[in-house]
Parts: sequence; structure tokens; C-alpha cells
Amino acid sequence: MLLSNYSKLTLEAGTDEAGRGCLAGPVTAAAVILPENCLIEKLNDSKKLSELTRDRLKPIIEELALSYKVIHLEPEIIDEINILNASIKAMQHCITGLSPVPEYIIVDGNRFKPVNDIPYSCIVKGDSKYLSIAAASVLAKTYRDEYMNRIHEEFPMYNWKQNKGYPTVEHREAIQKYGITKYHRKSFRLLPEQLKLEL
Repeated sequence: MLLSNYSKLTLEAGTDEAGRGCLAGPVTAAAVILPENCLIEKLNDSKKLSELTRDRLKPIIEELALSYKVIHLEPEIIDEINILNASIKAMQHCITGLSPVPEYIIVDGNRFKPVNDIPYSCIVKGDSKYLSIAAASVLAKTYRDEYMNRIHEEFPMYNWKQNKGYPTVEHREAIQKYGITKYHRKSFRLLPEQLKLEL
């Protein structure tokens, strides 16, 4: 059973990201403020849910939330400031996009930076402990998957519709064969050490 609140404050936002370990595509963050005593059946850490369940939960979360925001940060920014900073920046942007302004922020993971002096706590595996972080994880994952499905149409040879940009054998073989696209993260190790890539 996921917990509904950490801080005991009414306007508590949960935030999470998706796509941190991918070789291509954006890192996507979401932030969600849920109403008090909110119950969403089957809601959990998005990684523990099937794609079908995530897709069913997405409109329920959006309808029940007092406020939510989803942000994509593109590979150019990831390459410029690194993936950790990009993940934090995306979550920060989501928080500033919420209305009403949250009184408290709970963050999945162990790293964050302050946003407008709003108090916050980092919670390791928070997406499997707190409803609002789980809701944010589902929104981040579903919106990012939709994004990868769209750009799959542009570059079908990488099969992003299936691998979502993660470093699968198939994805790496396609990089070796076709090179990279504007959606690939050039600062990442796109191929194993024994296989060199001409940039």
C-alpha cells in the first residue's frame, strides 16, 4: 500500500524522471500534486507496471491530480550539463510549472537541488513508497514512451518503438550499422569499448 503523504502538508508534490539510462531521446520528468486521501487503484512504481496498466492509469492521474506537469529535456542539454543535472533540471522545471505552488516536494532518488526555497526530501525508491511519486513516474514514463514512438517513425531502423532508446543489443547494432541521429546522446558510450563509432 503506497503512502499518500510524507510531509503532512496538503500541497505536497511528488516528482520523478524517466529515460535516464537511455542512449537516445530526452530525459522526461513529471511532477504531481494529488488531493488528500486520494486512492488510485493499481498505482505503483511505473517499472513494476505493464504498459497497458500505465496507459490506463495516465488519464486517471491527470483527472484526479490537483496539478501536474511533464517536461522533456533534449539530448543537446543532456550532453551539455550531463544526465544527472539534466534529470534534476527537468524535475525543477516541472515543479515551477505547478499551480498551486507546492508547499513541499518529495523526490524519487537521492539527489535534487532547491526550487524557489520550497522544502524537499529525497526518497530512495520513493516511486514504490508514495502515491504522488508513483503518479509522477507513470506520467514521465508514458509521455516519454509516446515521444519515442513518434520519433521511431522518423528513424525506424533503431526500433525505438520497442526499446525506447535503451541500450539493447538491437539498438547498439543499429548504431554500429547506421551511425547516430540528432536524438542520440553524444556524451554517452553508445557502443561497447571494442566497437568504435565515428562521430
